[in-house]
Amino acid sequence: MKVFQLKTEQKIEKSQDELFSFFSDAYNLAEITPPWLHFQMLTPAPIDMKVGTLIDYRLKLRGIPIRWQSEITTWDPPHSFVDEQRRGPYRCWIHRHTFVPVPDGTLVRDEVDYAVLGGGLVQKLFVAPDIEKIFAYRTTKLKELLA
Repeated sequence: MKVFQLKTEQKIEKSQDELFSFFSDAYNLAEITPPWLHFQMLTPAPIDMKVGTLIDYRLKLRGIPIRWQSEITTWDPPHSFVDEQRRGPYRCWIHRHTFVPVPDGTLVRDEVDYAVLGGGLVQKLFVAPDIEKIFAYRTTKLKELLA
């Protein structure tokens, strides 16, 4: 199974604690997900975030309805957490969220390791462009929400 990786980094002028708090509220995912994905949280609030927490949601990828379940596999407030797909469209999806204090703010780092059905060609033509658009939207939305 070929694993691909996406890395992003964004400086936000908020404290590490503030940003970890924002990202650790699973319902904020809806705020930073592009509207064209029709994202809907299925797990009822409040969600107690910790290792082993399962979060269910629904979205549409290229118009196809998808149910997705993530599990929190690492929980290290206020430094980092990891969610891994347990059910969803990818063969593998491991998303590391890291929050690093810097002068005048915090670096928010996302590192995603993922694998797709269909391998490199499907990755290059469909998956990579979609993921890049999703994370570009996320970057813009975080600036709006947390500026």
